Amino acid sequence: MNNLIKENASNVESFAAPDPSLRPTQDTYDAFQKAYDEANYVLFAGERAGCLITLQRRARTMGYFSPNRFVRADGEQSHELAVNPAYFRNCALIDTLSVFVHEMIHVWQEHFGKPGRGRYHNSEFAEMSESLGLMPSATGQPGGKRTGDRMSHYIIEGGKFERFARDLIERGFEIPWSETPPKLENAGIDGGAENKTKKGGKRPKYTCGICGQNAWAMHEAALVCGKDMGPMLPA
Repeated sequence: MNNLIKENASNVESFAAPDPSLRPTQDTYDAFQKAYDEANYVLFAGERAGCLITLQRRARTMGYFSPNRFVRADGEQSHELAVNPAYFRNCALIDTLSVFVHEMIHVWQEHFGKPGRGRYHNSEFAEMSESLGLMPSATGQPGGKRTGDRMSHYIIEGGKFERFARDLIERGFEIPWSETPPKLENAGIDGGAENKTKKGGKRPKYTCGICGQNAWAMHEAALVCGKDMGPMLPA
């Protein structure tokens, strides 16, 4: 065992020391835990139960809540609050925070209210969301349905959430890591070389992660939904 330790130590010396400040996992999850704790205190009066925050790339979904998804060795259960990192780069930080708080409302409802069946957002959810400054809307725009399976919202100007989020951001809050744009292989000095991935002549479909609207465009197009100004990603 001692010989193995000595051998490994000599091997390590031959490599450059890693950057001790490069801690993307801790940086990212610390940021979301801070957002959770502060939103819990300011918006929910500290009533939220803890939950396990995860990053998930579920198609056409900016975030979701799953009750009692995880269990500890001693039997203690935890909910899951998931956010999709594919949207971090193209969404304003306040919009990402609004999705996060939307999922926190599901946590609140699981403990203190009466959740709808499945993923249905019922009238109780709608009322709680509006009271926090997130107007429920199936389209993400004024006049959209307030209840339903697939729901969005828009931020109420001057509402409780907007005041909370802008204060948090002004104090330096950020999500330090986001996904890089798609890379072009053999891009060359000026970039723009063709990607090695073969593409057919058929135009791919892009879908808005908020309202579900579809559009078809060239490969690697950068599209924004005209209804809610959210990014449209390849389906």
